[in-house]
Amino acid sequence: MAVRFVLQEEQEPPISPIMSIRYIASQPAAENTLSATVLQQIRREFGAEVEPFTLHQPLPELLAGVWMACRESLLAGSGRRDAKELIAATISALNGCPYCVDAHSIMFLHSSEDRNADSILASISEGLPARIEDPFLQSIASWAQATRTPGAPVLSSPPFSLEEAPAYIGTAVIFHYINRMVTILLGASPLPFTRGLPKKLSMQVAAWFFGSAIRLEKEPGTSLMLLQEAELPDDLLWAKPSPNVSGAFARLARAVEQAGSSALSSEVRLVVTRAVASWNGIDPEISSGWYEEATQGLGATDKIAAKLALLTALAPYRVDEPIVNAFTAAFPGDAKLLSLLAWSSFTAARKIGTWL
Repeated sequence: MAVRFVLQEEQEPPISPIMSIRYIASQPAAENTLSATVLQQIRREFGAEVEPFTLHQPLPELLAGVWMACRESLLAGSGRRDAKELIAATISALNGCPYCVDAHSIMFLHSSEDRNADSILASISEGLPARIEDPFLQSIASWAQATRTPGAPVLSSPPFSLEEAPAYIGTAVIFHYINRMVTILLGASPLPFTRGLPKKLSMQVAAWFFGSAIRLEKEPGTSLMLLQEAELPDDLLWAKPSPNVSGAFARLARAVEQAGSSALSSEVRLVVTRAVASWNGIDPEISSGWYEEATQGLGATDKIAAKLALLTALAPYRVDEPIVNAFTAAFPGDAKLLSLLAWSSFTAARKIGTWL
């Protein structure tokens, strides 16, 4: 996740993160609100109000839940920050989310002490973690690449300790969620250039920009005060060994469920839950037959919602403007759209977590 950079004269005003979010007309948080408190933490500890967080502003509790799940696993959780950034970048490449690949490549560049950081990132982008020379980072990248392959041997023998597991698995789960949201709502990259030397230079500038926030010591658990305590669902029990990671994901799960139940009928949620329960991590067939079959028996408006929800969970790269417009015509309002996308994305991410 990263803010967009404009490499022009200093007097050029920065591009507002809000302006590049598709379909959602978010408004800046008012002072003395939950959103304002969350955004203050994000600025201090992440380095900027970045779009993958700010796109959640129409639902302040969801914004808080996503931030705390990311913070308590990736930023403040056990384990090496560079290894967790590599997980984020690898999973983003696996899911075909170039925005998040670029953003977390930037974070990896500054958090890693490996002199071969550029070649490590090249191996990740090409889907070839075996080319990474550092044995630990190679094993971390191989584990991350296998997160959509249930039953893969590396998943049963992960390259981290039981104590570190909640933070590493939490990082993987939250980025399977974030990748889906970003694929639908954001552009191709947080950078002004997408290839060659200009891109490399802009990545180095961005890595420098976020450097102080990366180096900042972060006390585990301090984000949990943002939302009231919640019960950890059974499919998130991998987080239980860490009170902070489990507390964050329990609160996020409650916020997501509240959003989903407010936007989607129980019939639609059941259709999506069943489809995800039988999913094996493979992209669904390119034809529309699979989701048309899954939505049989639903009413006309529920079919519109179910189509978007199924694609968000299992094939977010296939969500386009006509599909979103059909939903927003039947269910107007930013909160409805964001609720559907978040609930569907997190439902798929939770399923992946059970494989890990």
